[in-house]
Amino acid sequence: MSAASAEDRALIRDSARGFLADHATTADVRRWMASELGYDRDIWQRVAGELGWPGVPMDEAHGGLGLGIGETALLMEEMGAALFCSPFLATVCLAGSAIRLGGSEAQKAEYLTAITAGELTATLAVSEASGKVDAAGIHVEAMADGDSYILNGAKRFVIDGHSADLIIVAARQPGTKGEKGISLFAVSGDADGLVRQVLPTLDQTRRQAEVTLADVRVPRSALIGEDGHGWPVLSSALDLGITALAAEQAGGARRCLQLTVDYIQERVQFGRQIGSFQAIKHRCADMMVKVESALAAANNAADAADAGDGEFPMLAALAKAYCSDAFFACAGESIQLHGGVGFTWEYDPHLFFKRARASAAMLGNADYYRERIAVGLGL
Repeated sequence: MSAASAEDRALIRDSARGFLADHATTADVRRWMASELGYDRDIWQRVAGELGWPGVPMDEAHGGLGLGIGETALLMEEMGAALFCSPFLATVCLAGSAIRLGGSEAQKAEYLTAITAGELTATLAVSEASGKVDAAGIHVEAMADGDSYILNGAKRFVIDGHSADLIIVAARQPGTKGEKGISLFAVSGDADGLVRQVLPTLDQTRRQAEVTLADVRVPRSALIGEDGHGWPVLSSALDLGITALAAEQAGGARRCLQLTVDYIQERVQFGRQIGSFQAIKHRCADMMVKVESALAAANNAADAADAGDGEFPMLAALAKAYCSDAFFACAGESIQLHGGVGFTWEYDPHLFFKRARASAAMLGNADYYRERIAVGLGL
């Protein structure tokens, strides 16, 4: 459970917002998204070394700050508002969560300490050709062979999979179905038989990759958790991941509203600022309601995670579903209220629109989580 006070959270927010304002401008984002890596290694080292962001949810024993998901979500909100290009989501919120929840003490000491120091990037490989994030969508096979496992199959839509130093691969025992037989393995990004290819995606600010495993051999020490019983760990890690992503989406929606308000106060038509027209005000008010509701949903889920609330999986699903819709709606409205220039490359709304659309489908779309909520409620 998080030990941060309201004052501590305010300091974290102010520090993050100031750093991103100085080092993650629109010009920076456009430069990073055009690069081969997709982010700036030097900036990532500063984020880890000077600000300690990767260590926020990590235990102090592994060099972390020992804070919680609430503080992690706060950082994600600010990164979402800046469209910050970094491996934070994949490394800290997805792979890091899986290791924290299911890793052995030796694995935590090795991997989490390196992640906290900014020396290791990682990702979680779950989805395959179907794009599903449930147990039924996992078909990569892990066959035991003496003191090793041999992995075969392909993962798609792996966030930062093209560059991650470590890939946590979800695989299943041959002949198993559903939640049974699933295991997690820590696979080096340069393992023999592992091939990575960047996928062409709508959102150029966040890379995704296809990861193919052809007879990739890993030692038993690579197994995270219990053999064949990895689904509870994977499911919980995904819930933490979508909570972080929901916070990022809420931050993006907030920024879309700010961009729009700034523009309508400058744009003059018929001799007056267009922001003075009542119809424009109404649309901005609708955006504000979506933004505030999205922030509340994301923060509520994060606080539930820190509190160990049994309702956390449902609240995480609610946050991802609502924030996906809210961000996409606000990004679309931002383009509309910018008028003709909203579609041009020189203005920023199109970058947020692409991020919103990609994030809505990432780690499961809103319909998937609404169905999960309905099933959980017995409807």
